Amino acid sequence: MKHSIPISVVLVLSAALVACSEPIRALGGAVPPVASAEPSFELGSPDLTPAPSATPGASSSPSSPSAEPIPSPDATPAASPSGTTIVRAYFMLGGPIRSAGLVPVLREIPATKAVARAAMNALLDGPNGTERGASPAISSTIPVGTELLGLSIDEGVATVDLSDAFEPGGDLESRVGRIGQVVYTLTQFPTIKSVAFRVEGRPVTAFGPEGIVLHGPVSRAELLETGFEGMFESVLPAILVDGPAWGATLGNPGRVTGTANTYEAWLMVSLYDASGRQLYESHATATCGTGCRGTFDITVSYVLADAQWGTLRVFDGDESGETDGVSREYRVWLTRGSSVEPGPCGC
Repeated sequence: MKHSIPISVVLVLSAALVACSEPIRALGGAVPPVASAEPSFELGSPDLTPAPSATPGASSSPSSPSAEPIPSPDATPAASPSGTTIVRAYFMLGGPIRSAGLVPVLREIPATKAVARAAMNALLDGPNGTERGASPAISSTIPVGTELLGLSIDEGVATVDLSDAFEPGGDLESRVGRIGQVVYTLTQFPTIKSVAFRVEGRPVTAFGPEGIVLHGPVSRAELLETGFEGMFESVLPAILVDGPAWGATLGNPGRVTGTANTYEAWLMVSLYDASGRQLYESHATATCGTGCRGTFDITVSYVLADAQWGTLRVFDGDESGETDGVSREYRVWLTRGSSVEPGPCGC
């Protein structure tokens, strides 16, 4: 039995309300903006960026190898230089239905204790040119011009105050998407469990004429508990790879982790080098499937003489190799290594 959750969607059918030009806001008068003070806290699992000389380009299909130059064989994965920190921002990766949705990207920022504020500002800055030009392209559902007015963190709840540009425009899926982008970006940090929203200092319990109702702070778990037919499932791909991030380094061996809602919880993980040669393929099983979303964690290893850009591909599939056509792929930086055993594909 599903647990009750503090999130619901109420379709407002009153013609008079739909015609109203004022966006729905929470009841109550204006309150002062939230405090901007932010305590120092730990980052999540470390993300690695590719070597400085490597520049990601548009994602290539395994059947259509990239023609762009491959970095020097001496290029190695690099952690952020001294004085900087790597944070994530969550945008939207394009694609067919159930393949499109949230995707993490990395941002290197000057070292700061206010990492959550820095991650939010990176999110509001939107995708960079490389990400927008990728195939499939990366975009954001958050309206251009949205500003961060305040951010405070108390007992695991991040209260984010955004400018009024955050609310209007877009359809229901767009509005749900912008909530998801903010929640995922802030909850990357272990000490933030959920997010409460304010707009221009006012607590917000509903967004837009559709009446997306928030009865309290929103967590990732609540997004998942909405189930297959829930509103947040529309902005989550059937298979969400949360590690590595888009364009990040995949270690050798390396972990591929995320969540999935696929038939009988089955999925396949494949890895290709810059020429389209398959380096690895194996199945994984999520902790839940066929109408519910579970987690998966698989370790991949591969043989590669030179570090280079490759393609990570995940898709639904079972032992028979049958698939419903749900797939997601993007660039990852592959590290060289010849001492590891070949992956299950026997390459």
